[in-house]
Amino acid sequence: MAKINLSASDYSLKDKNNLWLELIGTPKTFALESRIFHSICIGLIALLSIYVPYNLYAGLYVGSLSALFFGVFFLFQYYNSRFRGKKHNSTLFGIAGILIFGINYFTNSGINGSTDLIWPVHLLLVFAISPYRHHAVWLIVYMICFFLLHLVEHKYPDLVSHPFTAGDGQFIDRVTAFPIPVIAIYIIIRFIRRSHDKERQTAEEKKMAVQTLMSIISHDLRTPLMNIQNYLQLLNQIELERSERATLEKALLKSTNSTVDMLSNLLHWSKSQMDGTAVQLAEINLFSTLLGTLEMEKVHAWEKKIALDYHIPTEINVVADVDMLQLVIRNLISNSIKFTAPGGSIHIDAQLVDGACKITVKDNGKGIPADKQEKVFTIKFAPAFGTNNEKGVGLGLHLCREFTEKQGGWIDFESSPDVGSSFFVYLPIKR
Repeated sequence: MAKINLSASDYSLKDKNNLWLELIGTPKTFALESRIFHSICIGLIALLSIYVPYNLYAGLYVGSLSALFFGVFFLFQYYNSRFRGKKHNSTLFGIAGILIFGINYFTNSGINGSTDLIWPVHLLLVFAISPYRHHAVWLIVYMICFFLLHLVEHKYPDLVSHPFTAGDGQFIDRVTAFPIPVIAIYIIIRFIRRSHDKERQTAEEKKMAVQTLMSIISHDLRTPLMNIQNYLQLLNQIELERSERATLEKALLKSTNSTVDMLSNLLHWSKSQMDGTAVQLAEINLFSTLLGTLEMEKVHAWEKKIALDYHIPTEINVVADVDMLQLVIRNLISNSIKFTAPGGSIHIDAQLVDGACKITVKDNGKGIPADKQEKVFTIKFAPAFGTNNEKGVGLGLHLCREFTEKQGGWIDFESSPDVGSSFFVYLPIKR
């Protein structure tokens, strides 16, 4: 049976990503500038925690003190921004850099020291975390300060201390200073490139979304409406036998039900694409939340002569958004009904697994072809016809993944053609 799931290494990577997001903040909560600032703070605090004792050991007491001051400054700014919701002060950050590097310049060999190596990178950090309108000002200020420092050294060389001897001392100074600008540049470029790639991907997805939307409106929604229109015209033109009317009305009802499901998914998806979806997480009882949805889908399954049963322990509580959770489970069950032949069965259950709630929707339907399984949760997944020629839009599973992840969970599945499919929704529980 073909299966797509997360391996142990994937879970480990997921945990690491979640930890990093906890440290720097999520894109929904913090702007790119703030997340760059948080990352820089974490990296520099880690580096400075090494530089402080190293400078003490090397006898660079002023350098050790300035590194300690810089570390405390970054820690305070990081705490205020990340955990107290106070936006970082880019002006204070820029001024602090001028003061600290100015002192370090004169206490660490001036033009022969490592300060000039770090100075431009600090300006890059200022650019990364400050508004665009301030960039030209900071550029001019830093260039003036840089020029004045070197001019003062040129005129009064005795003001510069030379704690390192030529050779080994200068070598150690440069080697230990090099990681600061390199790591800072890495963080900034990584964020900028990832942000650019994400925006490009979002733009491509929205372009595809518009094309999909127009295709649905022009064909998939138009067809059932035309069928209804034709039926009404037929009623006005000729007298139909009761058996003929029953046959036509049954076909129209099936088409209308599919269209309603399609329209519901289409509206939810369009809304999430245009203005995002507000998530209202709360601790809820899983059984009482899903009972209405399960009973409603049980009726739909019965109409197709499919046996649907469920077993959800009444004591399980999850952290979820009620509306999103109901939509996800309704879509999964609706899919199972669509692709399960009359006489088939669907089973829904829930259990606690590794600190999460695992909801399973299992059927013995037609399954998903192996060559389509990679794209199951994407907008590129081509919809197939159900066992009674039910037509979908191809948005249902994409919505399921999107809404499950918005609730802090994840979705998985396993499927085999002509055997059936099982979809697994994992949701967080309150600890």
